[in-house]
Amino acid sequence: MVVTEIFKSIQGESTRAGLPCIFVRLTGCNLRCAWCDTAYAFYGGAKMTVDEVLRRVDELAGRDAGKPDSRPAISLVELTGGEPLLQEEIHPLAERLLAAGYTVMVETSGERFIGRLPREVIKIVDVKCPDSGEPDTFEMKNLESLSSNDEVKFVISTRRDYEFAREFTREHGLDARVRQILFSPVFEDPEGKWQGLSARVLSEWILEDRLLVRLGLQLHKFIWDPAMRGV
Repeated sequence: MVVTEIFKSIQGESTRAGLPCIFVRLTGCNLRCAWCDTAYAFYGGAKMTVDEVLRRVDELAGRDAGKPDSRPAISLVELTGGEPLLQEEIHPLAERLLAAGYTVMVETSGERFIGRLPREVIKIVDVKCPDSGEPDTFEMKNLESLSSNDEVKFVISTRRDYEFAREFTREHGLDARVRQILFSPVFEDPEGKWQGLSARVLSEWILEDRLLVRLGLQLHKFIWDPAMRGV
């Protein structure tokens, strides 16, 4: 597989926000969202085998190299991108990480079918809103593959995006399908390539409509420089 980076950080999103986490960022993406903050992962990267990725994860997680059955100090691993489901090796990698005792998350754009991933994997599945520039890319078969362990995320940049997310959530009964629905405001680009959406404004919309969704902020961008990689 082709890997952009493997690093240790604080989980910034999802209901696991705030927890120490090992991130495996795979290279390549077939979408071009207007507000993408990881465009550096579109190209390049280094070829690694599943075994090499596992060894690096074990090192960062604090697992004793001489005791492969020992419990890692950090047990949460996220497979992300780019779009991680573009690479076939993600399936054996997820299986091996689960077998090694890790809690495994996969964050995906929602454009690829998630049903081949092990049931135990926590899927964080995006639904692209209109102003992402990639509307109508969601694979609708994913709705039937979601479980009560999974989460659906909408990245919201405008009122139009918010209304789309609100209606999609209601139309497809997401609250009965998944662990949590996440509404995340776009974080303003530090280089000015796109505008962000105020978390306060989005919060007021959510409260006004009495939605049972979670406001999702990119916690790592409040801890470190928003443009910093490897965090």
